[in-house]
Amino acid sequence: MPQPGTFMTADPARLPLLASALTAAERDWPVIPLHPWAKRPAGHPERACPRTGRCANGHRKPEQRATTNPELIHATWGARPYNVGIATGPAGLLVIDLDVLKPEEPKGAPDGATSLAALCERTGQTVPTTYRVRTARGGSHLYFTAPTGVRLKNSANRLGPHIDTRAWGGYVVAPGSTTPDGTYEVTDDAPVAPLPAWLAALLTEPPKPTVVDLAPLRDGTRAARVALERECAVIAATTEGGPNGRNNTLHRSACKVARFVAWGDLPRDVAEQAIQGAGEASGLPPAECRTTIRSAMDWVISHATPRQAAS
Repeated sequence: MPQPGTFMTADPARLPLLASALTAAERDWPVIPLHPWAKRPAGHPERACPRTGRCANGHRKPEQRATTNPELIHATWGARPYNVGIATGPAGLLVIDLDVLKPEEPKGAPDGATSLAALCERTGQTVPTTYRVRTARGGSHLYFTAPTGVRLKNSANRLGPHIDTRAWGGYVVAPGSTTPDGTYEVTDDAPVAPLPAWLAALLTEPPKPTVVDLAPLRDGTRAARVALERECAVIAATTEGGPNGRNNTLHRSACKVARFVAWGDLPRDVAEQAIQGAGEASGLPPAECRTTIRSAMDWVISHATPRQAAS
């Protein structure tokens, strides 16, 4: 393992970056190398993965390659003056990124700090003092410990304009790193505060509703709705063939939907109103639509085959 003194003699410019990486690792924040003077992760992209070495079992993304191993850190930052990235998810962090306005944006538009202040005012909340880093362009990174039991992901503008967050699936540039815009610097070395519950709630994805598929023979309502939407789309999209062609399409589609009305899966007035709108959208006169739909409904309802036989 290379010794720190070797780096000082060989290339003193690497020492601050090595120190930054080691400091993060001491906090149990896994780090990744970023290209020198840039924010992009070093290493190959997935499209160019050789599927050998560390990637023998599949491409390893930067988050998966992040480490707190001092030997790997010494070896990596001894090779090149890499900028330092902190893998926020494995580090148990959520970092709020307050960005500044881009040069092309109108003056007076809210930047990240203004948006966060407005959010706090609307919700009657405050953001606690926490570890804070000034970004190269003059924005701020606010570090928080992520809540347990919730796997928060990155977000963009979810909390407000120019407010992004970095958690699982992301990383932040560590202090000491430098880009052409400037250097990332610690502006408040306070302890990292827990993410406030109200912010965690705003960043938590709502659970997806459970969908229960019902057997068609017991409940054809879902199939009826699908058929109604499909046939209305067919009717509305029919623009060729002249009025007779559009009327024929209207009649055929109305007959297909009418059987669900006959089986009690769809109210007649709902079906007729939807098909009427589709017919008018195709260019047919309202009175002609009503006559055709009523004729199709009356005939099918009176002659409908029972559901079991139709199946």
